[in-house]
Amino acid sequence: MPAVHGPNDPPQTANAVPPNSFRVLVTGFGPFMHYEVNPSWLAVQPLQNVVLHTDIDPEKVKASMPSVASTSPTAKLNGAMVNKTAVKTPPQPPFEIPTTPRPIHITTFKVPVLYESVLEKVPPVHLRPPVLPEDAPEDCATPPPNGYDFVFHIGVAGRGPLRMERIGHKLGYHMKDASGKYAPVVKVLPKDFSRREGGNGNDALTVESSDGLSAGGSTFVSVNGMVISPAESAERERLGMDMVEGSISADTISRPSRGFGVGYENCHEEYTTDIDVTRLVSDLKKDGVEQIYSSMDAGHYLCDFIYYCSLAEVKRTAKPYEEKRRTPQVLFLHCPPVNQPLSTEQVTDAIKKIIVWVCGEIMIQQARDDAAAAAGVSPAGAPPGASGSQKVIKS
Repeated sequence: MPAVHGPNDPPQTANAVPPNSFRVLVTGFGPFMHYEVNPSWLAVQPLQNVVLHTDIDPEKVKASMPSVASTSPTAKLNGAMVNKTAVKTPPQPPFEIPTTPRPIHITTFKVPVLYESVLEKVPPVHLRPPVLPEDAPEDCATPPPNGYDFVFHIGVAGRGPLRMERIGHKLGYHMKDASGKYAPVVKVLPKDFSRREGGNGNDALTVESSDGLSAGGSTFVSVNGMVISPAESAERERLGMDMVEGSISADTISRPSRGFGVGYENCHEEYTTDIDVTRLVSDLKKDGVEQIYSSMDAGHYLCDFIYYCSLAEVKRTAKPYEEKRRTPQVLFLHCPPVNQPLSTEQVTDAIKKIIVWVCGEIMIQQARDDAAAAAGVSPAGAPPGASGSQKVIKS
């Protein structure tokens, strides 16, 4: 799964978008703490107006699909067999695997490490047509009328491997941004709290990974009666406790809930990306990006905040009658500081490979949906990876 390069790979002029291109928007963050130039922006900036190409291997596509439809009346759950109603998933109609490379055009811009800036700049990029920030680079290509195919956010974490995030959170943002401000106060009912409150100060919860590709077991710790994840604990340590609301007085009970409020009242407490992160990470490892794993917690800081914002905006702007293929994909990647241990060039290369992989998956899904529509089968009724014969085409 190399990041395929074509004749137009060098940076293009503002409107030089090849016909039939996937349109991808990639963001990095601005200066923060001791970072005069954020490592995430160092990795993202070189991608402005770069054109990549999809690289679909038909043999890998076939290998990733089960050979038969599911008909078993039992399922295995946590090592135990449990009964369930026998439901036969109808096989998917034959579809043609597209192998002709399709161009992918990348647009980038930088987001300040401010809650207010995320709320100002991110929702408009999910409109149709998208609206880029006024301070976006002057050479940004004109946004696509029907929206971006893939919105990819990059942010810096601590030393270590790349971290592919799965989930964005609505609430629990109690750390100051780069300007010293907190996230908006949110009035919520008790049932809306996504954080685990209470505890005796010594509680710990261990969560084991089942896919072998995420971080090993993760031990949640209790701080002043609030159970927080290792990701959030690392963010608190990195920022300094004077940046955490209620940390000095230890008064976490009376502090307000913070996160997404007005306009997001009907949004879920968590949103998960539609991208198959487990398979993506596995394929990246096979393709030489060894220092990467998946994560279930983006840290309840600006990285988590921008991720949830994009995921929620996709839900808010989706039309109930619209084909799912028109829904943009959203993903967040944490990168380490420069050379801790990955260089900026290594992070940029990983970003390219992720973009090529995601656009290839979109291309395959479109072919699958077209075949289903032609056969009179609802694409929504056929789960990704359902069986069905495939024919390789080059056009």
